[in-house]
Amino acid sequence: MIVSKTVLGAQASSIPEVFEGNKGFAEVIAGQFELDWSREDLERVTRTIVKKYNAETHAPSAIEGLLELKHTHSFAAADVAKIEVETFDVAYHIIGGGEEGDKTVALTKEAADHSLPYMLAVAVIDDQVMPEQYLPERIGRPDVQTLLRQISVRLSPDYSHGFPEDLPCRLIVSRTDGRVLMSEKRDYEGFLTRPMSWETVTQKFERLSAPYAAPSLRRRIIDAVARPEAIQVADLQRLLAQVRLTH
Repeated sequence: MIVSKTVLGAQASSIPEVFEGNKGFAEVIAGQFELDWSREDLERVTRTIVKKYNAETHAPSAIEGLLELKHTHSFAAADVAKIEVETFDVAYHIIGGGEEGDKTVALTKEAADHSLPYMLAVAVIDDQVMPEQYLPERIGRPDVQTLLRQISVRLSPDYSHGFPEDLPCRLIVSRTDGRVLMSEKRDYEGFLTRPMSWETVTQKFERLSAPYAAPSLRRRIIDAVARPEAIQVADLQRLLAQVRLTH
């Protein structure tokens, strides 16, 4: 017990070093800064984002935009000649083929979930990007591996100026019949500029939690989260403790 306290004390005393020490946050990332804590509040929570898809943070605008085009114009993967994406610098470098290299090679979950071409290709084919889209047998199938190589991503300086207040992108879908479809997005449902509706939140929860909780338990959890002022934290914890793999 004494050892545990000593270790915890050492950890606590080192926390300032993470920010102010050698190779700390200020030196490596932010530069020197000062905070006036008397003027800070907790309103940052209102800028929380909720992912609509099981996708890297910078991808949902493009995914949503492509699915909107698909549903509006009723095309399938076989109708696509190529898809071009223009996006902001952070998305381009992390998931688009910039600093982190070629994103048309996606053969593992770790590669697929950081490949915008893969995420867009599987969205067109499966109409969704959720955990099942990252199963090994899904990633390796010829349909998605073929389509993702027909998707190119390029950097847009104009869009880069809008990040992080926006997550802008432009999608250009060239069809095999010669028609060209275009969509421009600035955000997606779940981003801080367009909060996710309660209906969408509960739909996503139902889909992801179904293997781990019976319908009655899922409903009780939804009701509890919908009324946080009317339930004790301990009661919510007891509900969550009942969640487990059901089959």
